Amino acid sequence: MDRTLGEVSNESDLMPEGAAPGTVPSDLEQATGLERLEILGKMQGIDVFDMKPLPSDRLGTLKDPIFVKSFGDEQYLGCTGCPADSHIVKWLTISRDRPLGRCTECGSCYMMEYVGPQDDHHGHGDHGHEHHGHKDPETFANYIKPEYYYR
Repeated sequence: MDRTLGEVSNESDLMPEGAAPGTVPSDLEQATGLERLEILGKMQGIDVFDMKPLPSDRLGTLKDPIFVKSFGDEQYLGCTGCPADSHIVKWLTISRDRPLGRCTECGSCYMMEYVGPQDDHHGHGDHGHEHHGHKDPETFANYIKPEYYYR
């Protein structure tokens, strides 16, 4: 039985029955997981992943940054300046550990707003993921005196 977005309550609700034998499945009949969630949302006019562009009518400042919602520990964003397309795309990475990012081309500031689950389902309790052997490279930002940190 096909469900609507409002009827999805767990992962198993995102597994379709599939197409009838001998037929070619539609996108809805073969999509599973997050792809199926997105399709169900689009069928009801809901953008479940909030894919609209970030505001480009102003530059974000340290006191008034442009907020970027994220369900994950890390978010990638592309800045094209203000107004839009003022410069080539400059990619920034913001994270729960470093939520504030600044474009090196135009200076616009972006702040990550974490909207995901508050508990860590992996049971590690840390968000740096050093247990995977990855450590962020050191930059000059690692040597800034605390009194000069963004507030």
